[in-house]
Amino acid sequence: MSRLWTFLTHVHSFAGPAMMLLYPLYASVMAIESPSREDDEQWLAYWILYSFLTLMEIVLQPVLQWIPIWYTVKLLLVSWLVLPPFKGAAFIYERVVREKMKKYAVRRDHKPSADGKGE
Repeated sequence: MSRLWTFLTHVHSFAGPAMMLLYPLYASVMAIESPSREDDEQWLAYWILYSFLTLMEIVLQPVLQWIPIWYTVKLLLVSWLVLPPFKGAAFIYERVVREKMKKYAVRRDHKPSADGKGE
């Protein structure tokens, strides 16, 4: 049983970086090279959400260290964001981030004025 547990621990340790970084890096490069815009949006949304998740993890580290299943929960969440059948990153971006941007009037056409302070 201890060998199985050791094996599962190693698989779990490799699955995080592979799912959170390696596959998204590869898929992002493929998206840039493809003519479709849909996959570009998925991966840009993923990197926005992954950056936010990482920032929140840094801020909440004192609390998260007391939650033993945090890494597994994070791995499941990121898997949902990453895996193509779910397109979770694009879903969260559409339903949450875009709505917050509209609510707080973040404009896409914002251009700095000559004095550098914006419009």
